[in-house]
Amino acid sequence: MATVLVVDDKEMLRDSVGSTLSRAGMTVRTADGAEQALRAIAQQRPDCVVTDLKMPGMTGIELLAKVREIDDEIPVILMTAFATVETAVKAMKLGAFDYLTKPFEGDELLISVKRATEHTRLVRENAVLRAGAPASEAQGGEEPLSGIARLIGDSPAMRRVKEQVLAVAESHGTVLIIGESGTGKEVVARAVHETSQRRNGPFLGVNCAALSESLLESELFGHERGAFTGADKVRKGRFELSDHGTLLLDEISEVGVRVQAKLLRVLQERVLERVGASLSIGVDVRVVATSNRDLPRAIAKGEFRQDLFFRLNVLPIHVPPLRDRQEDIGPLAEYFVRSIARRDGRGDVTIAPDALAVMTVYQWPGNVRELQNICERGVVLARQSVITRELVEPWLLADLNGMSAGGPSSFPIGVSNGYSNADVLTETKPGVIQTVIPIMDRVLEDIERDAIISTLKRFRGHRQKTAQSLGIGVRTLGLKLKKWKTQQLVDEAI
Repeated sequence: MATVLVVDDKEMLRDSVGSTLSRAGMTVRTADGAEQALRAIAQQRPDCVVTDLKMPGMTGIELLAKVREIDDEIPVILMTAFATVETAVKAMKLGAFDYLTKPFEGDELLISVKRATEHTRLVRENAVLRAGAPASEAQGGEEPLSGIARLIGDSPAMRRVKEQVLAVAESHGTVLIIGESGTGKEVVARAVHETSQRRNGPFLGVNCAALSESLLESELFGHERGAFTGADKVRKGRFELSDHGTLLLDEISEVGVRVQAKLLRVLQERVLERVGASLSIGVDVRVVATSNRDLPRAIAKGEFRQDLFFRLNVLPIHVPPLRDRQEDIGPLAEYFVRSIARRDGRGDVTIAPDALAVMTVYQWPGNVRELQNICERGVVLARQSVITRELVEPWLLADLNGMSAGGPSSFPIGVSNGYSNADVLTETKPGVIQTVIPIMDRVLEDIERDAIISTLKRFRGHRQKTAQSLGIGVRTLGLKLKKWKTQQLVDEAI
């Protein structure tokens, strides 16, 4: 629904124009002069301004110039009973959208205002597209999912997330989504937006970790012409572009202290100043922030403002790691495979049951993002359109060995990592963690041995090619084979 600001010092004309626009389904705000109009525009951007030309104090032409300084994309329609060619030319040079001569018919007013509001809609849509909406982690060639349907899985942990999303969606409060890297926090943020009353508004995002503090400040709040070297024109920030919509602040923990202070003011007062400007601008934006860091710990270290944390943590949602919702691995894997296969034009690709069984017990240190990557690799390399256990096992075992070697995704011994109390973690030389988990009456070491032997046979005993294919060192491969031969688990001839 378009919002129109009607400015005139005569109450009768304001009421007449406002009634005509209201009957056409528009939201009408009024101002009795230019000063009141400028305050109203600063608080909330209208889609169009309709103003009288002759007013006490500041004229319509002067108001037009001031509006251009605040936001040069708001269309302004001038009304006057004293039309002259000179005035009309001056108005158009200053950027007036249209010029109506009193008395005018209601249809003439509606046609002009509808053209102006449609222009505003197109300009804002183009600005949002240029800004770039964040890409969904769960999309590929599949028909795009929307709302709560984005959250794939029916495990108890995922059901709790869905309940939280539905509970917070209708609120206008700030949402803080926390969880490990790769769990799909952005997907949850999209689900919140698409389930809320703001679903028809823009959804924009900023990766706070990818920008320096000065660039992030300009990206979020915009800047005025001449604010810094290279600022040759006014630029709207993501907060302004997200007006009446949702702004995703991804990895909020990486924001510098100066920008944290400005964020706090926007969240508290719903106003901002562009870089290099003194004029406050009102915005109606819902903020959804994400973090994979422990924010209370960052507060204790003096790296994050406590008052900002309290403003963000109004409606918290915790996205569980994939290892805590293993029932969802199958549905997620099937969705990714189907989606990627359609995107790449590979027809129907399926996952063999034994491959899915191995994937289900793997702990997925990279969470949903790692699962998606494995599925994409499987779709590309699958033979006869089936992702087999023999294809998947080496990749997972290579990742598991990388974890045990103390890589960035490793879980320290004794730290909760999704295993039950009955599961046992032991370290075996050369630094490989043997995970004892029942898998169809087999332990993971048996699967590792089968994968290595089958790969070795595929390369006709060539150890260097085998090790390279499995992502392990030749020495590690040799030590494993030596141990298994000693235990009489493999043929001596291998």
